[in-house]
Amino acid sequence: MFGFVFPVDLFKSAAVAYIHYLSFMLCFGALIFERISLKPNPNRQEAISMVVADIIYGIAGVALLVSGIYRVIKFGQGSEFYTQNPIFWTKIVVFALVGSLSLYPTITYVLWAIPLSKGNLPKVTENLVLRLRLIINIELVGFSSIPFLATLMARGVGLN
Repeated sequence: MFGFVFPVDLFKSAAVAYIHYLSFMLCFGALIFERISLKPNPNRQEAISMVVADIIYGIAGVALLVSGIYRVIKFGQGSEFYTQNPIFWTKIVVFALVGSLSLYPTITYVLWAIPLSKGNLPKVTENLVLRLRLIINIELVGFSSIPFLATLMARGVGLN
């Protein structure tokens, strides 16, 4: 009617990029929430909030991974641009390490859900809080390095 052609592929690319960035922000936000909310012997609402934050972190992490794969395969600068770059593989390794580290807090929060479902509070000691804080701090440092690595990679650093 007006001679405007809707750029479907451009919209898809932008949507996948948006999901990727939003997922990253949700992951980071959930980790920050977990880090500042951790304390010994939380009340019921605090413990439930931690479980919910970890669920958000997990869902956003999967969305981040899937959208990242989709960007490399379909909408990026060509899969060769990424797979031949050691910065890309460094970024992937950091993401995998952060994801692996998150297993301990996730299992901990899943175990909290058992007493919570029975109306009881989970046993959260000072030692557990210190251990979880250390793990989350390491995750936050790793997660913080990923955008820097992505920025280097997007500028061709690491390519011959």
